[in-house]
This record gives sequence, C-alpha cells and structure tokens, in this order.
Amino acid sequence: MPKNKHAHRLLLAGFAMAVMTALSGCGLLVVGGAATTAVVATDRRTTGEQVEDQAIEMKAAAEMRRLFEDKARVNATSYAGLVLLTGDVPTAQDKEKAGQAVTQVEKVKKVINELRVGDITPVSVRTNDTWLTSKIRSTLINTKEVPSRTITVTTERGIVYLMGKVTSAEGERAGKAAAGVAGVNKVVKLFQIVSPESIAQEPRSPAPVEEPSSSGSTMAPEASDTGVETIPVK
Repeated sequence: MPKNKHAHRLLLAGFAMAVMTALSGCGLLVVGGAATTAVVATDRRTTGEQVEDQAIEMKAAAEMRRLFEDKARVNATSYAGLVLLTGDVPTAQDKEKAGQAVTQVEKVKKVINELRVGDITPVSVRTNDTWLTSKIRSTLINTKEVPSRTITVTTERGIVYLMGKVTSAEGERAGKAAAGVAGVNKVVKLFQIVSPESIAQEPRSPAPVEEPSSSGSTMAPEASDTGVETIPVK
C-alpha cells in the first residue's frame, strides 16, 4: 500500500511538472466554452493570452451563475480577450445585463453578444451542435493552408462562429470549409486579421487586436476592417 501511495504521488508530481513546462515554454493549454473545441498545443496567442482567456471564461461563467442561476444558459468563449456569448436568456433586458457583466470582467477587450432571447435550447439541439463542432474541427484540420490549431469553433443552433488570429486568405479558406459541412446553417467569422509578415516573425509575439468598443455590443459585419463576416450556407 505505501508503495502504491508513493507511485501515485510521483504521478501527480510528473503531471504538475508537465503543466508548468507547457505554460513556461510551448503554450500547451486547453481552453474553450460549451460546444466549443479545445485549443491545444500550437496557438498564435501568447501563453499569457491563453491563460487570460481561460480565466475570463471561468469568471464569466461564475458571473452568469450569479445573475441567472438556472434560468438561463450562457456560454462565454474568449480568444485573446474577445469574448463571444452564446446561449439563451429569458428577456432582452437579461441579454443586455449579461453583456454588460462580461464587459466588466478583467482583461476583456470586447464582447460579441449573440445570446438568444427565448426558452433554453433543447438538449437534442445542443448535442447536434457539439457534433457539428467536432465535424467542423476535423474539416479544418484536413483543409490545406488553414491554421486549425489557432481557430476556435463554437456552434449554436447550427450557426458556427469561428475565432482566431488568421490572415485574410486563411480566414476565407476556413470560412468556406466550415460552410461546406452538412447541417451548418450559417458561418460567422469573428477573426482577428493579422498580416502574413507578423506570422513570419516570432511565433509568440502578440498580434494586433481590434480596440474594444465602449458599449461592448456586437461588432458590425465589416470584414475589411474587423475580420467579422457572415457566410450564408447555400
């Protein structure tokens, strides 16, 4: 029995060392919200940004539980301080309240409030969203010249939201690939567009991020300036 306890302690110590090594060097971290694929290993965010995003999601979730308890379903997905809110809330006032609360979370740069006003989405629909997210992630991995490991996928009622630091060409390819997956109703690109030159530089150097608005409301779909674009599925 003592030997088993000793082995268990060594295993825990090894795991802790692996985590510390990842945070200090290669940026290995798992983050993401409900119905969202995890971002693992290589990422164009700095290690600090990845840690901050995880903290933002945890704080936002705690704030939503405080505000709504079990009367709403709110998921927060953060990428380099840009936070996407999806889910269901009872009233338009609740939607506004949720957006304002997340805007106040430390390190949040901007909030994209895509909350739906209405009854909580059935489990069957959410299960399908999770399946679509997995399918899209697999499609992006198998699409040439798409940096899938730095793209976060969130699916809500068949609407797919893509977040990440990509070039204009990479974002276009990723959007088209996601739109081609059966069952997808629409693709919304919330990319932070970076230049090819910045990618060729130090892989952990911070990429430019759009300045947050004072209201924290949903960004206007002006793809040429913000990288935000909606792709209807034919």
